[in-house]
Amino acid sequence: MSPTLHHRPALLGDRFAAGRGYLAACTLGLPADVTVAAVRRDLERWAAGTADALEYTAAIERSRTHAATLLGVDPGRIATGSQVSPLVALAAAAAPAGAEIICIEGDFSSLVAPFLVRGDLRVRHVPIAALADAIGPSTWLVAYSLVQSATGMVADAASVAEAARAVGARVVVDTTQATGWMPTTDVDGDLVVCHAYKWLCAPRGAAFAAFSDRAVAEFVPLAAGWWSGADPWASCYGPELHLADDASRFDVSPAWHAWMGAEAALGLAASLDAEEVREHAVGLANAFRARLDLEASNSAIVAWPDADGTHLRSLTAAGITASGRAGRARVAFHLWNDEEDVDLAARTLGR
Repeated sequence: MSPTLHHRPALLGDRFAAGRGYLAACTLGLPADVTVAAVRRDLERWAAGTADALEYTAAIERSRTHAATLLGVDPGRIATGSQVSPLVALAAAAAPAGAEIICIEGDFSSLVAPFLVRGDLRVRHVPIAALADAIGPSTWLVAYSLVQSATGMVADAASVAEAARAVGARVVVDTTQATGWMPTTDVDGDLVVCHAYKWLCAPRGAAFAAFSDRAVAEFVPLAAGWWSGADPWASCYGPELHLADDASRFDVSPAWHAWMGAEAALGLAASLDAEEVREHAVGLANAFRARLDLEASNSAIVAWPDADGTHLRSLTAAGITASGRAGRARVAFHLWNDEEDVDLAARTLGR
């Protein structure tokens, strides 16, 4: 079941069994009631021997449509997968030897490693504020996370896209730390990838990506299998190569049980007013920043120096679920959080 009505974020707290003091959507999202119900129903049917492969197929196609809504593209541009790095690897594999790749310093490894492991590419790492300016005539591709995992900083996607298009460079964007709390329907990229287990609150193992026409033409579906055909159930055997004409040629065989939960989670996320979700999450984050004497930001993630882990230990001891990354303490505010969570975390830190 996938909701179709728009809901106000402030009214969604009762959709989550947990939530109070849970400030870790940037690490692992919480499942809403519809997701829990979908996973339980699937487990029961599997245990009873009544699970239906065709039902799994239908759920994944509905998920593709929800993903398309979240990224603002036609469903034919969406490929489904299991993780971010195999999707990014398609772009890395297409780069010619010696090609210049621009990344952000300290970006997430799943986005950067596929380019580094090649060994024959010129990968440059620049500060997030200098990303657009670093793109030049020799740039083959720029790859970056829209929201940085370690710091919560939001990249200027429009400026990056403009600079890349001016020189014909390709653009890869990871929206894993963005889609779900901020609108991502206007992100300009040849490959826009997202794992749904964080802000979209889906089971881990369900990822998706939007491919431009250029990417469909240039990238090779190196993980092609039976699920890469226009009709997977007619693509089970060789000797012919079965590839769909659209982005589903990049699909990998799905983790069925993960996608049953993901279909419900993506359906709920796609039904929300993304701008209202952003206002809710960023409003709480900025209220927390004010209590810590930090400047206001446009991010739902708050990270601050905590080299010895003192703040993270204090939050954990108080029953608050937070995280630590790259010498920083990190909290995030999402649909289940409210002003009481802000006050609880701030008071725990003596603020």
